[in-house]
Amino acid sequence: MKNLEIANIFSSIAQILEIKSDNLFRIRAYERAVEILQDLDNIEEYAAADKLTEIPGIGKDLESKIKEYLSTGRIGYYEDLKKEVPLGILELLKVPSVGPKTAKLFYDELNIKDVATLEKFALEGKLLGLEGVKEKTVENILRGIDIFKRGSERIDIATAWDIAARFVSELRALKEVKRVEVAGSLRRMKETVKDIDILVASNKPQKVMDVFCGCAEVKDVFAKGITKSSVLSKGGVQVDARVVKPDSFGAALLYFTGSKNHNVKIRTIAARRNLKVNEYGVFPVTRKKSQECLASKTEEDLYKILKMQYIAPELREDTGEVEAALKNKLPKLIELKDIKGDLHAHSNYSDGKNTIREIVDAARKKGYEYIAISDHSQSLKVARGLSIADLKIKKKEIDSVNKRLKGFRVLFGTEVEIDSAGNIDYDDEILKEFDFVIAAIHSGFKQSKEQLSRRIIKACRNKNVDIIAHPTGRLWGARDSYELNFEEVFKAAKDTNTILEINSFPNRLDLGDSLIRLARQNGARFIINTDSHAVAHLDFMKFGVAMARRGWLTKQDVVNTLSLKDILKARK
Repeated sequence: MKNLEIANIFSSIAQILEIKSDNLFRIRAYERAVEILQDLDNIEEYAAADKLTEIPGIGKDLESKIKEYLSTGRIGYYEDLKKEVPLGILELLKVPSVGPKTAKLFYDELNIKDVATLEKFALEGKLLGLEGVKEKTVENILRGIDIFKRGSERIDIATAWDIAARFVSELRALKEVKRVEVAGSLRRMKETVKDIDILVASNKPQKVMDVFCGCAEVKDVFAKGITKSSVLSKGGVQVDARVVKPDSFGAALLYFTGSKNHNVKIRTIAARRNLKVNEYGVFPVTRKKSQECLASKTEEDLYKILKMQYIAPELREDTGEVEAALKNKLPKLIELKDIKGDLHAHSNYSDGKNTIREIVDAARKKGYEYIAISDHSQSLKVARGLSIADLKIKKKEIDSVNKRLKGFRVLFGTEVEIDSAGNIDYDDEILKEFDFVIAAIHSGFKQSKEQLSRRIIKACRNKNVDIIAHPTGRLWGARDSYELNFEEVFKAAKDTNTILEINSFPNRLDLGDSLIRLARQNGARFIINTDSHAVAHLDFMKFGVAMARRGWLTKQDVVNTLSLKDILKARK
């Protein structure tokens, strides 16, 4: 959490310096530090060990500012810097597609001081005519405002899980608690959530509520009751807790997990059988005041009495899961334990934090059979993409590491650029040396739907490209998916035997659930990768698996459930 807080401050500093036309090298230093901090697992550990300056890109000046924030919660230089720029400009900088110079232009020329006014002026056409502002510029600004609004209302799944885990840990430690689970959209593993729901089974609700409202993560208490309370976390997220009797836990968990449409469908099915379902259980429809509860302890019991397969939380979105469960036709969904390796991890050869050896050690602890070190290619300078000379050094190290390993293999991978014409960043003679080639778009996002589709399709047709990474390019809270002709892209992937990535990084989760289902219908194959830039990111695999489950995928649909021998056979 501290990493991101400091990264956000450094990002703001870079923007303010740009507004002031400060030294370009100083601006770039802060921007580079933002990238580094976002990829680190725990900045506090480095500070405690006095090793901040050992992190590439963190010098004495930035070290002092990081230490200042960790000890005081503020950075004096940033506080002073903010006084030199009108607050209105800082507000506008929160909108993706509005850069420092554009924000200053809007402030100086139209006195725009907040996002609401910016949106109003954009819709009324008042931005047109300003220097450099065209109709396309206004379209991008309105799109950025929409992203800003959605981002300010919701948080990503990893942040939500981190916050929820702290509450659950404290509650689970109580002897009065029989069971505690996360519910709501977080349990359904939605990409983003608005708030967090926690369900507790206990016969001592008052004790549970006292502990919940006093959790270390609590910033403020909105409401405190005997069986329901609501608090604000230190991260600014609303967390609600409910306590139910242990015998009703299954029914309550089903009810509070949702989705709303899924629950409506379940109640409809129950009504056809003269039953009613609520948060207390399943009951026969009678006029008697005292009714026998037919099922309530577990979710499995409830689905069984309705003559349905158990429906995993990730599927409960009313997208056909109820109908499939009634016919006993739900797929056996992929599980985290099915994953045998990860083919998209970045080392310190490019923009990753860790050495190859450190990544290998972390992957082996997960029980994997293989890991591919897939650093960026030469044209992506911002990520320290590897030259041909760098590749030879890296390959030599991988060969050396493999000689000392038994039952595990380090694969020689790369994440190559798909340029604006669909060409790949290394020539064929170089590409054929890799164990796996991952191709990705990192620029030209504003090209037309047809152009972007042609780029990816051409990459699929390259005989050396095995995988298309994060196929839609979305970055939650910063950039929407670019437009593609998805059916054509998915057909090309199938026809060329190119694997589509489900990127597990929390601000990507790309492909998302609906596109996974569409791609599967078009016969595509998938791989779930983490796109790790630090060993801690390997844990993100669970989020990619969750997206795959939401997309109805089985173990057989995902290639990195294969053994090392079989996944090498699965290449083009």
